Amino acid sequence: MPYRHKVRGVTHTFADLRTLLAKASPLRSGDQLAGIAAENAEQHVIAQMALADLPLTTFLNEQLIPYESDEVTRLIVDRHDATAFSPIAGFTVGELRDWLLSNASTPRRIAALATGLTPEMVAAVSKIMRVQDLIYVASKVSVVTQFRTTVGLRGHLSTRLQPNHPTDDPGGIAASILDGLLLGSGDAVIGINPVSDSPASVTSLLRLIDHIRQRYEIPTQNCVLAHITTQMQAMQPGPGKEGAPLDLLFQSIAGTEAANKSFGIDLALLREGHAMVRELNRGQQNLYYFETGQGSALSANAHHGIDQQTLEARAYAVARAFSPFLVNTVVGFIGPEYLYDGKQILRAGLEDHFCGKLLGLPMGCDICYTNHAEADSDDMDALLTMLGTAGINYIMGVPGADDIMLNYQSTSFHDALYLRRLLGLRPAPEFEAWLASDACAELKRIGGPAMLLP
Repeated sequence: MPYRHKVRGVTHTFADLRTLLAKASPLRSGDQLAGIAAENAEQHVIAQMALADLPLTTFLNEQLIPYESDEVTRLIVDRHDATAFSPIAGFTVGELRDWLLSNASTPRRIAALATGLTPEMVAAVSKIMRVQDLIYVASKVSVVTQFRTTVGLRGHLSTRLQPNHPTDDPGGIAASILDGLLLGSGDAVIGINPVSDSPASVTSLLRLIDHIRQRYEIPTQNCVLAHITTQMQAMQPGPGKEGAPLDLLFQSIAGTEAANKSFGIDLALLREGHAMVRELNRGQQNLYYFETGQGSALSANAHHGIDQQTLEARAYAVARAFSPFLVNTVVGFIGPEYLYDGKQILRAGLEDHFCGKLLGLPMGCDICYTNHAEADSDDMDALLTMLGTAGINYIMGVPGADDIMLNYQSTSFHDALYLRRLLGLRPAPEFEAWLASDACAELKRIGGPAMLLP
């Protein structure tokens, strides 16, 4: 149905809800590429005004992708909690913004809303918020998850130690792990992006991390970011071999069924993998590590004419269904075709964090850019600092901030130290205790990465 808004006696019409959301979205090169962005600043502001007046119940009555043709839509609709939604059922999008910014929206009340909010609702309210609004509201919300460490506690900042190597060389990976651990990184996860997506390679890398973890009694988790089917094969025991010692099951996810199919997954496969990793009995509840990013659905031609920020929020509905340990928006990784410059990357990172937190997810961010984007380390420093004040659960720790395997720029071990010192933040409690332990002291004395190898 069309949506209309009158300004100075002139009625402006938006063809449907998808169009209204797209025109109200802050400028994104990806939305321009898709031909759905606002044509000018005036149309953008008018769309924001129209969106602010829209009742939240609109998103329950009108679906962006038909229920019958998209399993992510079915997941959103079927899991909506009407009881949790009831306190704000009479709100417009603008009234939800006003409430979130008010003293009435305590952390407890915001958390209680999570299952009553749909991704489209939180995407909509983010579109009419300033950067300071996104930071302030997200800072109210703490989403805590547990494995061997507790991540997301107020006053704490964790890191993913990312020791990637262009040939999966164990010595090179061990050197990066040693560097990161001694600089206080790795309390969220030690996670490797493998060069080879094979069960044998995944198993070898998981065993390397697990050996180091057990040898030096490190409270952390392992993860190898291969495709979920490869990890499932690695977990399977076989004749003469044990299954891989996997802690967190990884997968990239998106906000439409078609985009997830382009990743080679669906909800049934995610459920199968979740059941399988639970059988290992290495952790209790939070067993997934998901990664997302604005533009993934458009890059797969699976966006259905929906703006990329709304689709990113829909990916969080997929994540939420599995109570993950970590969710990571890899904000600038896809490239300038989707987020053109530092300004767009900064805004997108804050939106993603805000939307994920409102939906009850343990949000982290890979504060990053590709080398052909109009961005630099100053832009990343600004986003890093803003996300720190917004209560980000964790960031990446990459040697020198330069991933030599994936060829993009991220955040370093020293960036995490800067943010912790600036804002008075601490590592996860279990990891902080380990940093003062005899086992950590022994690690400091070992003399080189070769001593970490099995």
